[in-house]
Amino acid sequence: MIAANPNAGPGALVRKAGAWVVAMAVVFIVLGLMAIVEPAVAGLAVAIFVGWLLIFGGAAHIVSAFGGGAARLVWQLLVGAAYLFGGIYFLTHPLLGLGTLTLLLASILMVEAILEIVAYFKTRGEAGSGAQLLNAIITILLGGMIWVHWPSSSVWAIGTLVGVNLLMTGFSRLALGLTARRLVSGPGA
Repeated sequence: MIAANPNAGPGALVRKAGAWVVAMAVVFIVLGLMAIVEPAVAGLAVAIFVGWLLIFGGAAHIVSAFGGGAARLVWQLLVGAAYLFGGIYFLTHPLLGLGTLTLLLASILMVEAILEIVAYFKTRGEAGSGAQLLNAIITILLGGMIWVHWPSSSVWAIGTLVGVNLLMTGFSRLALGLTARRLVSGPGA
């Protein structure tokens, strides 16, 4: 016989998960606001994070180098050394690393915008193609603004974009968590 426990079952699990999602959403929103208020600090944090990722990637390449033949060994050691060098460079020169990441971001945005414009001309008669062109124009303006003002754009670009992303992630998670809780509570709750 199953006891009628209101704290058991899928409803309780969804309620608990919804509460965690809402709590994490608040954390994302707070972090996003902090990154937008202090974009230089957020950008430096990203550069340092990338440095550590490169170091761990370099270590992984070096470790995996010893799993094959001589050609693999040499190639993986060279790639691992490049990763390690890049990671150490980012950690010891985070401002220059942030500048590099910002220039890379501007380049990626410009290429994306050009590809979106090409895609628009291939689909301009279809529904939604106007939104695609608008996206391309905004993206090329953003990429161009970052590129033209580089290296000074390094102070705000990465941190602001990370902040906006965290903020939007927080709001989407908040909506998801509140919806899950409302669905479990039932209509009219």
